[in-house]
Amino acid sequence: MQRKLRLRNREDFSRIYRNGKSFANGQFVIYWSRQPKAEPFRLGVSASKKIGNAVVRNRMRRQVKEIARHQVDRLTEHVDIIVIVRKPAVGMKMKELERSMLHVLKRAGLLKAPK
Repeated sequence: MQRKLRLRNREDFSRIYRNGKSFANGQFVIYWSRQPKAEPFRLGVSASKKIGNAVVRNRMRRQVKEIARHQVDRLTEHVDIIVIVRKPAVGMKMKELERSMLHVLKRAGLLKAPK
């Protein structure tokens, strides 16, 4: 994922948690907030120690970022998104993760209509 699409500052995370909206399913929680300076969008991924060791957490972060990278053209513009990975997502295959993440993004209204 490109550097400009990353959400990394603690202040940004705190702002989105406080003022943003959230949607969830069994595998992911998504917090999002409108942000005019976010070029197409900015993404932050959070994976707590509850889901596993560092290897597992980093794998989940990479997979979520890869899913987002493939969906860049479908995601709504000018939003900051935080994806929190839940424990049931750890044992899933990539296709199942993608389906689950698209489901929660759709519920949040962050996917554009297909052309």
